[in-house]
Amino acid sequence: MIKVRSAGLLLVLFFCPPLMEVGAAATNNAPDFKEVYELLRSNLAGADDAELNRASVQGLLTQLQPRAALIGESKEANRGTNAESAIRTAVFDGEYGYVRVGQIGPGADKQVLSACQQLMASNKLKGIVFDLRFAGGQDYAAATALADMFFSKEKPLLDYGSGMKNSTAKTNAFSLPLTLLVNKETTGAAEAFAGVLRASDIGLLLGTNTAGKATMGKEFPLKTGQRLWIATALVKLGNGKSFPASGLQPDIHVEVSAADEQAYFEDAYKLLPKANHLASNPTNQTTLSITNRPPRHRPSEAELVRMHRDGEVPDPDAPPAKGRETEMPPHVIYDPALARAIDLLKGLSVVQQFRSI
Repeated sequence: MIKVRSAGLLLVLFFCPPLMEVGAAATNNAPDFKEVYELLRSNLAGADDAELNRASVQGLLTQLQPRAALIGESKEANRGTNAESAIRTAVFDGEYGYVRVGQIGPGADKQVLSACQQLMASNKLKGIVFDLRFAGGQDYAAATALADMFFSKEKPLLDYGSGMKNSTAKTNAFSLPLTLLVNKETTGAAEAFAGVLRASDIGLLLGTNTAGKATMGKEFPLKTGQRLWIATALVKLGNGKSFPASGLQPDIHVEVSAADEQAYFEDAYKLLPKANHLASNPTNQTTLSITNRPPRHRPSEAELVRMHRDGEVPDPDAPPAKGRETEMPPHVIYDPALARAIDLLKGLSVVQQFRSI
């Protein structure tokens, strides 16, 4: 059974650790902010009001992340473009669908449903990977509608400030095994969608902790021209628990550096320099057959004989002719999170086969 790991919200002071320890030892309470500020202002050598103000703001916002953030422009102003909102699909190993969701907004449920139906119409799928890495959005109604696709019975899903929203009873609920890829940039509505499926034992999360920003928020203009984003309400799961500020913890942790993760996200078969040693022995990797990038055709023995007779087979020791493509190696998924997700779906498929015997 998949359970959502609960995480308590810790009240953390933004003062430096030594000061916290002294205060805790003396009274077990945090010192008064104004008192500490005035003492620093009157006695800290070389400090002026501008420096103290800057340090106070930075420290306060650092400790309140992700429930408060200083931004230069609207967090959603540059999001929701056609490129980010588009649904991207693929098929791996001929049996495992892949759906990438960049932005959860109005109509996302219909877009995803259409994408899944197209994949299933042309492939006999045994599972689907939902890629929510770098996905966001602030439309929690859309996240609820998207999650509803996977429920056959009425069940509480999300409360985003207007009461608990339930799934609807249906006979055509999506029932294939699911895995969901998440990372530190999975935020807002995408984070809520992942949380609902995991809380209901519908899908497993792979990757790293999500952003912890599944909150209803509002931006407030500041005199500097910047904006202060503040979480004004916490989004709650169907069990009534709020999303942890530390984000959703994955069921299977797959840590990848930010640069590598972005590279793999753009091209799952990209062989990064440090992974070159795997090229000669990729047996632990998952081979890929993707709908928008078909594997090269390998000629049969009969075709090779004909090509040799017609002079189409080049000398293997000769350099490739200019402008002619050289033979490409088999497609291999080097994205660690994606490879693990497909391996997991393969394992679930094997288990289901044994159960059906």
